[in-house]
Amino acid sequence: MKFEDLLLEIGGFGRFQILILFILCLPRINLPMHFLLHNFLAATPSHHCAIPHQEAFVNLTVEEVLLISIPREPDGTFRSCEMFSRPQFQLLLNSSLQPENDSAIQPCQHGWVYDHLQFTSTISTQWDLVCERRGLNQATATFFFIGVTMGAVVFGYLSDRFGRKAMLLLSLVCSVVFGMLSAASVSYSMLAITRTLTGVALSGVSLIVLPLGMEWVDIQHRTLSGILNSIFWSVGNMLLAMVAYLVREWNWLLVAVTGPCLLSIVCLWWVPESARWLIANGKVKQAHRHLLRCARMNGRKDFAVSPEEDMPLIMYAQRIVLQWEYKKPGESYSYISLFRTPVLRKISLCSGAVWFGVAFSYYGMSMNLTGFGLNMYLSQFVFGIIEIPAKMIMYVLVNRVGRRQCQAWALILTGLCIGANVIVPKPFTSLRSVVAVMGKGFSEAAFTTVFLYTSELYPTVLRQNGMGYTSFVARLGGALAPLVFLLDEVWRSLPEVTYCGVAVCCGSVAFLLPETLHVRLPEGIEDIE
Repeated sequence: MKFEDLLLEIGGFGRFQILILFILCLPRINLPMHFLLHNFLAATPSHHCAIPHQEAFVNLTVEEVLLISIPREPDGTFRSCEMFSRPQFQLLLNSSLQPENDSAIQPCQHGWVYDHLQFTSTISTQWDLVCERRGLNQATATFFFIGVTMGAVVFGYLSDRFGRKAMLLLSLVCSVVFGMLSAASVSYSMLAITRTLTGVALSGVSLIVLPLGMEWVDIQHRTLSGILNSIFWSVGNMLLAMVAYLVREWNWLLVAVTGPCLLSIVCLWWVPESARWLIANGKVKQAHRHLLRCARMNGRKDFAVSPEEDMPLIMYAQRIVLQWEYKKPGESYSYISLFRTPVLRKISLCSGAVWFGVAFSYYGMSMNLTGFGLNMYLSQFVFGIIEIPAKMIMYVLVNRVGRRQCQAWALILTGLCIGANVIVPKPFTSLRSVVAVMGKGFSEAAFTTVFLYTSELYPTVLRQNGMGYTSFVARLGGALAPLVFLLDEVWRSLPEVTYCGVAVCCGSVAFLLPETLHVRLPEGIEDIE
């Protein structure tokens, strides 16, 4: 007796499941608006050293004041982080002359002047996170993903212990609280702490939404529900571009992307707890109540009125609750259970490596909006749009070719596209943009597949623990991805080479995982072993 047999009686994909999936898509839209917010929250506009005593140069134009005060780069642009220790008036006669001596150049002494044409304010301009403080700017994204990493461990365990719905509600409430506190930050330290806590809270949303919807859907529509859930991530991607275009102040931008969580909290009222989880935890009557509601909405009125009359449900519950071959009396499941048995250990190690590669390369591409010659708002929007056809193609391929092959090749091709842009010269902006958009499509295809694939690899009793563990590893990749950009000081192309190598290696590991196409969701560890 399997849960899928119960779904056959009550309808495995009817109005009930469609309602749940669409409600759960609301928080899904909100996720990328926070996960990729760093692109706009911490954007660094063009800047140069602030020049003191400008009133002494009343007879000079702004361009001439900059000429005698700021050294130039080889391409003729003014340097962002250096200034002359004293005005170089000889440059007014011949701008190609060199300063009197090297000691005439020094780091900025009086702060910076920013170009506010594109951004009214960002955290970079608010707290001068440029030049030698540039690392703190990139670290803002890392702090957020460290929070997401911690949240993956916490909510993975709690949702298996206390239920999917309760933990999803807690995640959303905490996301609103910490999101608004982030917007009210009065110092960089406060922002770093509140963004980290926002990451912890949003990790629960990211972790629970897909399995909660998936556990109500039959085998035939499992892929569709996973792809539908993923498409709304892309919608959130595009909405972020539009919201960021309209809201140019960093604190109001935080308010704008946090507010929709309130709508998700209200709509969650109509989402039931996972019947699989309720039965696995011995709450048969509560599960039956939700199953009965599902049957009625789906037009299956012949489903048993009370749990006592429903022998298939009783038999299934007894099998789940009372008899686990690999579970001793009094033992509860934990993250250690993922590594106790040989097949499950192999799955956990390999899926962890794949998740790291997927997240590392995805956020590496997503946070490099200005590196391909497009306007950053347009890049964000195009990167969101290209994800939708990528998901549609994956919907067809994962059902024909299989999950394993799609996962491996999508990640490998992502790496090859990133590597190709190392070779393509900078002046070929159109070609670089095409290759980048293709790479983003493959990257999103890999992300779409890994969510679906992982939720099918782990048994019900360990599914949230498995998702929590893999999400933990993925967020490590997400936390490291922004810091890799700092390697451009060693070699300009080193970040891209790093993303490429990791994606290709981790994609190859996916070939070691088992295929799950047309396989029933495993209920217990013995189903895996």
